[in-house]
Amino acid sequence: MSDVRFELNYRERAALRAVAAGRVEITCSCEPDLFIDGVAFCDQQTAHLLVHEGLMRPAARGEPGQLVAAELTGPGMERLGMAVPG
Repeated sequence: MSDVRFELNYRERAALRAVAAGRVEITCSCEPDLFIDGVAFCDQQTAHLLVHEGLMRPAARGEPGQLVAAELTGPGMERLGMAVPG
């Protein structure tokens, strides 16, 4: 994860909001793909960025390539202006 904070664009914020709403699945992979409402996310480069920057992650462990629910991390919640539990 990078220490450099970058401004999220509209698509990145929308993807994070979809994760927060429980509408996203993510592949268990070092370069994960996202599926929103069962449809492949059109910008997998953005998906990779959001995961590698530590803003979202798989909610459960899975086999390589398996789809699992995605969840926001604490930093992802902060970037959306949400309260971070705990």
